[in-house]
Amino acid sequence: MTAPIRIAAAQYVIGQPDSFADWQAKVAQWVTDAVGQGAQLLIFPEYAAMELAAIDSATESDLHASLRAVVALGSQIDAHYADLAQRFGVTVLGGTRPHGLDDGRIVNRATLYLPDGRSGHQDKIMMTRFERESWDIKGGTSLHVFRTPLGMLGISTCYDVEFPMIARAQAMAGAQVILCPSCTDSLQGYCRVRIGAQARALENQIFVVQAPTVGMAPWSPALDENYGAAGVFVPPDGDSPDDGVVATGTEGQGAWVLADVDVARVARWRSQGAVRPFAHWPEQYCGEQGRDLPVEIIPLD
Repeated sequence: MTAPIRIAAAQYVIGQPDSFADWQAKVAQWVTDAVGQGAQLLIFPEYAAMELAAIDSATESDLHASLRAVVALGSQIDAHYADLAQRFGVTVLGGTRPHGLDDGRIVNRATLYLPDGRSGHQDKIMMTRFERESWDIKGGTSLHVFRTPLGMLGISTCYDVEFPMIARAQAMAGAQVILCPSCTDSLQGYCRVRIGAQARALENQIFVVQAPTVGMAPWSPALDENYGAAGVFVPPDGDSPDDGVVATGTEGQGAWVLADVDVARVARWRSQGAVRPFAHWPEQYCGEQGRDLPVEIIPLD
């Protein structure tokens, strides 16, 4: 038997910090609040680090200059999250940040910080139109699953969770929980990510946790509008809620959304569920006899 873990997903309000120390204090307070509620795994949203662009008034309103400014703070951002994870004895998925690679490309990097000082990262794979066409951020090229004392964790950042093969590969590699930090500038965008998160939970019979940015930041060309609610999603089967929603917050409000998660339920869902989509997945491609499934066009016009 495994002990349930308490997961905290942030509905993180984008602010306008005056200094790096101001940002450090804000993040530390968020961590303090979550730990005070018993959280063991804390998830911050996609691009939460971009609020750091506000500390330089000369670059905050320039999309590409603000990107470069936050890239330059990368090691300091990492050090702060790592310190918080060790100081409070928790595992933290830091707010994702733009990260510069040696070849000059910039990726959107999510980093997981463990209380023993170890860390691992996942670069976002699928770029939105804004990231591709306006921001020139590139997609990552590899997928990871992290074996931790809390369970096997994968990360599908925002748009990634709308593509089933990414989470499927992570689930096949053993992921029991998919962490989905998100940043969406409309309710439609938020709903797309949430629907994707719920679909990935359903088809892989796993936990998926979404953590969004919220609030208005008109000073920022990257984070000017932020909509969403955090949520913890499961397959609606067996001992799960009928709608597959374990916990969800109130859209737009700054808060932690918490849920107790027992990763051992993943094995039970897959072996004892009313349906077995994780096991039956291959049949949609080749059928029970191992043949390709042909698609025939039937003329009815």
